[in-house]
Amino acid sequence: MQRTIQPILALLLALLPFGLLAQTQVVKGTVKDADSGLPLPGVNIVLTGSDPFLGTTTDLDGLFRLEGVPVGRQQFAVTFIGYKPLTIPNVLVTAGKEVVLDIALESSVEQLKEFEVTNTTSKDRPNNELAKVSARTFSLEEVTRYSGGRNDVARLATNFAGVSGANDSRNDIVVRGNSPTGLLWRVEGLPIGTTNHFSTLGTTGGPVSALNTNLLRSSDFLTGAFPAEYGNANAAVFDVNFRTGNRDKHEFTAQVSAFSGLEFMAEGPLSRKNGSSYLVSYRYGIASVAATGTSAIPYYQDLSFKVDLGRTKLGRFELFGMGGTSSIDFLGNEIDENDLFADPDNDAFFTNTIGLVGVKHFLQLDDKSYLKTVVGTTLLESEFLQDNILRDAASDQELLKYRATEATDREQRYTVSTQYNRKFSPRFTLRAGGIVEQYRIYSLVNDRDMRTDIPDANGDSIPDYFLTLRDVDESTPLVQAYAQGEYRFTDELEATFGLHGQYLDLNQDAMVEPRAALSWQFRPQQRLSVAYGLHGQSVPLPILLYQQPTADGGYARTNADLSFMKSHHAVLAYDRGLGNDWRLKLEAYHQWLFDLPVEPTPSSYSAVNEGADFVFTERGGLVSEGTGTNMGLELTVEKFFSKGYYALGTVSLFRSRYEGSDGVERSTAFDNGHVVNLLAGKEWPIGKNGRNALTFDTKFTTSGGRPYTPIDLAATRANGGREVLVEDEAFSLRYADYLRLDVKFGFRLNSAKGRVSHQFFVDLQNVTNRENVFVERYNPVTDQINEVTQIGFFPDFMYRIQF
Repeated sequence: MQRTIQPILALLLALLPFGLLAQTQVVKGTVKDADSGLPLPGVNIVLTGSDPFLGTTTDLDGLFRLEGVPVGRQQFAVTFIGYKPLTIPNVLVTAGKEVVLDIALESSVEQLKEFEVTNTTSKDRPNNELAKVSARTFSLEEVTRYSGGRNDVARLATNFAGVSGANDSRNDIVVRGNSPTGLLWRVEGLPIGTTNHFSTLGTTGGPVSALNTNLLRSSDFLTGAFPAEYGNANAAVFDVNFRTGNRDKHEFTAQVSAFSGLEFMAEGPLSRKNGSSYLVSYRYGIASVAATGTSAIPYYQDLSFKVDLGRTKLGRFELFGMGGTSSIDFLGNEIDENDLFADPDNDAFFTNTIGLVGVKHFLQLDDKSYLKTVVGTTLLESEFLQDNILRDAASDQELLKYRATEATDREQRYTVSTQYNRKFSPRFTLRAGGIVEQYRIYSLVNDRDMRTDIPDANGDSIPDYFLTLRDVDESTPLVQAYAQGEYRFTDELEATFGLHGQYLDLNQDAMVEPRAALSWQFRPQQRLSVAYGLHGQSVPLPILLYQQPTADGGYARTNADLSFMKSHHAVLAYDRGLGNDWRLKLEAYHQWLFDLPVEPTPSSYSAVNEGADFVFTERGGLVSEGTGTNMGLELTVEKFFSKGYYALGTVSLFRSRYEGSDGVERSTAFDNGHVVNLLAGKEWPIGKNGRNALTFDTKFTTSGGRPYTPIDLAATRANGGREVLVEDEAFSLRYADYLRLDVKFGFRLNSAKGRVSHQFFVDLQNVTNRENVFVERYNPVTDQINEVTQIGFFPDFMYRIQF
C-alpha cells in the first residue's frame, strides 16, 4: 500500500506549485420555473456589490454565463417579472473549477406586487417545493465544510435538529427516535436500500459511504410528514441527486483523504452543439488508514458517473450510476477482545457489492407541464462466512476450526418511476406519478454458531448440523402511486394536499396514505407551518423472510403475513429570519406508530428496536399489533456563512416509547432523550485580493445515553456463550452520555497564474479522546460482561486539487 500511495502523493505535490493565470472564474447555470420545470429566458443575474457592474440574462434555453467573477465567496441576485426574487449568498468561487448554479424561481400570484430582494435561499426551503416542514437542502460544500463529517452525507445529517448519530463506527442515523431502517435512500429518483460499503440485508447504514460527495448537487433531507411522492419510509428521506458535468470545458479533480481514500474525477463536454457532458469518478480506500474500531484491514472501492446526452427531439436523457465493492477479514488470532466488530474466537470473512444504474428522461410537454421518467436497477449483495475456533482450555492454543455461519444475501430491484407535473396557473400545481419496484431476492442463511439447541452426538464440540434461518429465491413487486397538489392563496399562504398508495405483492398488503400541509408567511421574515402525513413501510426483509424451525424438523416462514408498519406524523413549525444572515427554527412533532411486529404471547419484543446493527433478532410467528410514540421539540439557530464565519446550534429534546405484546410501555432502543450540536467556522482571506483562505471549523456534540437491555450472565454461560437478555427489563438501563469535540484546520489556495485550486484540511476528531461506550457484551475470553468503547482520537485529512 505504501508503494501505491507514494507515487500518487508525489504527483499531487508536483502539481501544487502550478502558477496561477486567473483571479476570476466563470459562473454559469440554468434558471427554471420551480413548478413547471420550464426554462426561463430573460432572467437577470447580477453579482451583488460588483463595481464595475457585473451581470447577465438567460438565453432562450434558460442558460446564463457570467465571466470575470472574482474568486472567493460571492452573492448573486436573481430577478424576473412575475416571479419572486431570489438571492443566492455564499457561492464559493475558486480558480480551478467553474461554478454551476441550478436555479428555480417561484412564480408570484400577485403579479404587480413589489418585492424586496432578500436571502430567500435559506436552508429551510428544500429543492422539493412541496415539502413545507421538516426538510432541509444540503450541498457539497456543506458536506466537506463541517468538522467530523468524513465526506459522508449521512454524517452531515447528524448536525441537523432531530437527528442522532452517536456511533463512531457506523453512519446509521436515528431520526426523531425512529429506527434507522425507517430511512429511504433515493438516488436520482431510484430507491435503494443503502448507499454504504459493508452493508447487510435490511440495514440502511454502514461504516463507509459509497456515495461520492464530489458528484452531488444540492439535495434534500426530510425528517417527517413527507410529500406524497415519497413512500415506503417511516423515519426520513435522503433525496440525493448527481450534478451534471461541465458542458463547456474539461475539468479534473484529484483527492486523497484518510477516510474516503484516493480519488480522481473528470468531467467535460461530449458535444457542445447539444450541450451533452460526462462526469465520472473513481475512489480507492486507503485500507490501513481508514480502519476505525478494528485491527482488521477493510478494502473498498467505488465508481460513480453521470452522462447527460443533451437536448434531443425526444427530450433530455441522462445516464447515471454508482457501484462499489468492499471486503474485510477478521482473523481471530489478530483481533483484540475489545474489537468493535469481531471476536478473537472466530475467523470471519465479509464481502459486499453495491450497484445502481439508471436512465432518466425529461420531456417538456408544453409550456406548463413535463414528464420525468427513471428506469434503472439496484443491487445489494453480501456474503458472510464465520469459522469458530476451538482452543485448548489450559494453553489457549488453537485445536481446530469449523464452519459456523454461512450467509449470502442478494437484493436486486428493477425500478420504473414516472412523474407528471403540470402548472395549471401561478396558484395551482399538480404532481402525480407511480413507482414499480420488482424485487428479486435471494437469501440463504445457515447457522450453528454457539447453538445449544443443536445436538453434538459425537462430543467433538461441533454442532451436528446447521439451522436454515432464511432460504429464499423469489421475486415480488412493490407498487406505489401518488398525487399531490399545491395551491397558493397568496404569495404568503400556500397549501398542499395529496395521497400516496402502495401495494406489496409478497404479503398482498396495501394501504392509502393522506398527506397535507399549510404554510403561512404572516410577516416578512416569519413563517408558520403545519403538516400531517400517514406513512407506511414494509417490514425489513430479514424479519419478513425469517424461517422458523417446526416440530417435524422442517421450516416455516411465519412472518410472511406481516402488514406495513404505519405511522401518523404531525408537525408544527415556526421559522424566523433574524436579519439577513441569522435564522431561528422551532419544530414540535408527534408520531403515532402502529401495526408494529411483536410476538403473539406477552413479550417486550418489538421490531421498532431493530436496525442499528449488522444483523436482526431471530423471531418468528410475529403479529402486527405493536404500537409506539415519538414526540419532541427541536430548536435550530443558524448563522449562514457571511462576513467570514458561520454558526449552527441545534437542540433536540424527544421521547421515544413503545409497547410490546406484554402491554408495558418502555423506552425504545433509540430513546436518547436529547441531542445537542454546536458548530462554528471562520475563514481568513489571505493573499492578493484575498483569493486564498485559512479555515477553522469545530463541532461539539452530546446526546443522552442509549437505552439497552441487561445481559443474563448465568443464562448466557448456560447457552454456550450466545447472549441471553433479561427481556422483562428491556431497555431499562442506559449507557453514559455521548460527548465528542472535533476541530478542523485547513487552507484554500487559488493560484495566480493558472486555473488551479488546492484545498487541504486536517480534521482532529474526538480531540479529548473521550471513551464513549459502544456496547456491553458477553466476552468469552474473560467469561464476563465487558464494556466496549468506541474509537478514541482519530485524525482525518484531505487534500484536493482542481484544474
